[in-house]
Amino acid sequence: MSSKIENYDIVIAGGGMIGMSLALALAPLNLRIVVVEAVARKDGQQPSFDDRSTALSRSTQRMFEAMQLWDKFVISSTPIYKIHVSDKGRFGFSHIDAKETGVEALGYVVINRVLGEILQSELSAMSNVDIICPARIKSIKLGPDQAIAKITSHQSERTLSCKLLIAADGAKSNVREMMGVSVQKNAYDQRAVIGNLLPEKALCNHAFERFTPQGPLAILPVMDDRAGFIWTVSENDADRILSLSDDAFLTELQKEFGYRLGKFSRVGTRSAYPLILSKAVRLTATRSVLVGNSAHGLHPVSAQGFNLGMRDVAALCDCIADMPSGTIDPGDSNVLDYYAEWRRADQKKLVHFTDNLVRLFGSTRPGLRTLRNIGMIGFDLIPGVRPMFAKHTMGLAGELPRLSRGVPLR
Repeated sequence: MSSKIENYDIVIAGGGMIGMSLALALAPLNLRIVVVEAVARKDGQQPSFDDRSTALSRSTQRMFEAMQLWDKFVISSTPIYKIHVSDKGRFGFSHIDAKETGVEALGYVVINRVLGEILQSELSAMSNVDIICPARIKSIKLGPDQAIAKITSHQSERTLSCKLLIAADGAKSNVREMMGVSVQKNAYDQRAVIGNLLPEKALCNHAFERFTPQGPLAILPVMDDRAGFIWTVSENDADRILSLSDDAFLTELQKEFGYRLGKFSRVGTRSAYPLILSKAVRLTATRSVLVGNSAHGLHPVSAQGFNLGMRDVAALCDCIADMPSGTIDPGDSNVLDYYAEWRRADQKKLVHFTDNLVRLFGSTRPGLRTLRNIGMIGFDLIPGVRPMFAKHTMGLAGELPRLSRGVPLR
């Protein structure tokens, strides 16, 4: 055990995709940063290094461009040119087209393992960023001038001091709890089943969102002619579905999606997690702040969770970078108040959007089913609806931080 205090400007709790991205985004400000991550990089439970897929929005793409990382991502990413939206049991469908919105792609799909490896490699080369992994934050003490975090690493204890402690440790954030910030939770009684498969027909850079009685089913284009899927199933039926053989699983998935892509085959390893809507009651405490899933956990419908977290990253970086030169104090109360005010509207909008979408298309009430039909028709026929919807899902609506606009911090 060491009694020595190690001094940093910023301690980031959580070295997943959001935590690593945040450290890389902040690095040009020449602050001394440390990332504390509990799960070892090669551990099978590390979600930043598994074979699941993440859809990167246009604003996230711009962020990586501003951070000079996009060239590394794009060679391993699959662009989405069109999104096809349908409701099982009904003939109508809607679509969003990249050409119609004036962009080269609506988003890009990248394998988490590839995304995580690039971020880790870049982070390891940063002289002003340290990584402590595996390590856990055992306790924190928040004071007016600094935050103190005690961590356990390799059977030893270390003490870190910083001007700002950032909780980026996920929906079950321990640091958020230590900050004294409570969270509102609402279980959907659903689980997301995730994996990859091989369709008979090429997706041709199309993504699909199909609403079914159990929940939404997303099919995303990934490299090597594969398709990533996120299948939302009822909690009551989840164990049965997960226990199915590969052939039986594909038969049920095919029944829900249909044969627009031909016959499904060669499903990979499947994983699942419960779906819970979570909202922190506030985003800040003394010398500390929440970003990503620590602040908000969304339903995966429309693939907004990671991209919303990246906009948290961009906004926090802006707030810190805009402090007068030579006087940067990332944990100053004015910085944190500005961040909280800025992020409130975007987070609230996405929480309501995804939650209402799930409830609208998951309802069997006749009145809401009629509303769904009208909504599908209006989405395609009412002028301006699709471009406005696409702008919001691409993360380009509202006041954007400079990274989200593709502008470097420095």
